Amino acid sequence: MYGGESAAAAIRQCRAVGYEGELWPVHPRRDHIEGLPCHRGTGELPAAPDAAFLAVPAEATVGILGELAGRGAGGAVCHASGFAEDGPRGAALEDALRAAAGDMPVIGPNCLGVLNYLDGTALWADQHGGARTDSGVAVITQSGNIGQNLTMQRRALPLAYLITSGNGAVTGTPQLIEALLEDPRVTAIGLHLEGIADPVGFARAALSALRRGVPVVALKAGSSALGAQTTVSHTSSLAGSDVLCDALFQRTGVARVEEIGTFVETLKLLHVHGPLGGRISGPVSGRVSGGPASPERARITSASCSGGEAALLADTAQRHGVELPSLPQELAARLHEVLGEQVHVRNPLDYHTYIWGDFRAQRECFTALLGADCDVNLLLLDLPRADRCEDGAWTITLDAYVAAQRRTGAPACVVGSLPEGVPEPVAQRLMSQGIVPLQGLADGVRAIAAAHRIGTARRTADRTLPPHGPPLHEPVRDGETPDDEETPDDGDTLDGGETLDEYAGKRELAGYGVPVPDSSVAAPGEAARAARELGFPVVAKALAADMAHKSEVGGVRLGLAGEAAVEEAVSAMAGLADRFLIERMVPDAVAELLVGVHHDPAFGPALTLGAGGVLVELVRDTATLLLPATREEIEAALSSLRVWPLLRGFRGRPAGDVPAVVDAVQAVAAYVRDHPQVTELDVNPLLVLPEGRGAIAADVLIRRAAPHLSEREQRKGAP
Repeated sequence: MYGGESAAAAIRQCRAVGYEGELWPVHPRRDHIEGLPCHRGTGELPAAPDAAFLAVPAEATVGILGELAGRGAGGAVCHASGFAEDGPRGAALEDALRAAAGDMPVIGPNCLGVLNYLDGTALWADQHGGARTDSGVAVITQSGNIGQNLTMQRRALPLAYLITSGNGAVTGTPQLIEALLEDPRVTAIGLHLEGIADPVGFARAALSALRRGVPVVALKAGSSALGAQTTVSHTSSLAGSDVLCDALFQRTGVARVEEIGTFVETLKLLHVHGPLGGRISGPVSGRVSGGPASPERARITSASCSGGEAALLADTAQRHGVELPSLPQELAARLHEVLGEQVHVRNPLDYHTYIWGDFRAQRECFTALLGADCDVNLLLLDLPRADRCEDGAWTITLDAYVAAQRRTGAPACVVGSLPEGVPEPVAQRLMSQGIVPLQGLADGVRAIAAAHRIGTARRTADRTLPPHGPPLHEPVRDGETPDDEETPDDGDTLDGGETLDEYAGKRELAGYGVPVPDSSVAAPGEAARAARELGFPVVAKALAADMAHKSEVGGVRLGLAGEAAVEEAVSAMAGLADRFLIERMVPDAVAELLVGVHHDPAFGPALTLGAGGVLVELVRDTATLLLPATREEIEAALSSLRVWPLLRGFRGRPAGDVPAVVDAVQAVAAYVRDHPQVTELDVNPLLVLPEGRGAIAADVLIRRAAPHLSEREQRKGAP
């Protein structure tokens, strides 16, 4: 323990949590801290410590860290602030800290510390509210305050580890996840993230957790800029960093939640019941076979003695995509026997108060309902205030539900409509009996939906993830361009990059199998002849690389049915360009789609699919995937769009050629894979023709980073 008062606090917290090992305070002037003799420096320690807590100023932290690494210490927690979060000077100090650490694991800097409630250690310089446990969930948070708040929760969530990662300068979230996966006592992992610095590393760690059967929940807050590059395509304005985080979570089976209450309730549910749906136990192994898609919604039963509560539950479940299926006929008949004909038996079940306070009748009612073979079963029950009321009849209801769960073994939860409706002692009792206390109706339902998303991801992981290579394309960093990549001369330079004109862009994609219209490039005096040779009707477009959105400046004329119309259109657009793209019109489109790729400096290429056309930003009907993406992922993304009914045939209209759409999307993805210098690509619109007739790229925009000479090429060109 290095430092003064903060080191003393860490010693007190270690003792309070039951640590029984040796503690070595280090201070250059003090003789004792918390009754323990101080060592003057790292060199005086009797051995290399297993872990060190550094609560000294930032500059001193770097030197001490180097000394610990030199002695072979197991790791360190750096409490001090004043690093990268404080600007350029702090960033330079953080670089020095990384160099000093070498291969030694380091948590922080700028963090509150680490709590291990399994083994009883607290490298932590403040109060905390947790308690020892034999197993539990691990939480990694970038915020010390949120971490401390989570230790103070009164919701019976067993915490195994609480790690405040701070800046994560040396050991980041991916490495922490991988370390936690080595402890079989960790039942689930919760992440509070302000950003994802290493998406590829995160993906590998999260997929490892998914395949090893350890569910991961993320509470993602804040947003970060995509970069300082100029945004010229529709896709860039739609695929912001938060969207890319969502795509990463979906790819890796991480359930994202939006509220801290939902975060706690989801972790609690996962600790007891694990991911919902499919009853998978243990690690996933082998490739999932084909067949019908997994259910998209969690299936639950609900029991309460109030129609009002039942209605609230039904509404909340519908809002969050949780299903209340009809009860099997045999089960409903059994409930009629128990409850009588005056109770209308359905799901959610309002069992009225006819059996209130009757242990046997309630047990039989709950036993029948728990036999519905749903993903999880709920009892809605808010207990009365212990300081003003009697809870006798409510306790009977709880006892009956516990007894029914023991009989059936079905996954069960007790849900309080308000968090305080299930007091902490009751919640702890239920947890010990294998029943989850969900505290707050909305948080509880959202937790069920999140746990089911993880279950679905586990069942489909081997089918939907790319079978070869990394889970994400590695991003191309600034200044990186493959040495063997040819760069066409088409296009003007924009901020160090280049934009291909539409004709050049279409030629590029056509080489990968993306269908494009028959076309010809013509000067103004040749446009009418070119149109005649193609066949009418045609479209005329001004052709210039710096014209990203031609329709906004009058650079597109559609439905030209004769040579005179072509000449008139070209004349009207003469001020925009000196070359024109003449194309055959594509009739009978069922729908217009956007297919776009944007290269994010951290996440690499991201594919955006959506409703296309000139109103794309207004409609904002999109889905984003990280590349590489499988055919199944592309199909699922398309089916999530609001425009999907048009592709399947809407009100007598012909269905679209969905397989051809997926083929075109895969061809675009293949082009981006082979041309990593592509920063932005738009096919808008991709015209979807009726079944069997294909899909055609009606407009294409491709922007690429400017090539950078390799050192070899620079030497070759030197005098």
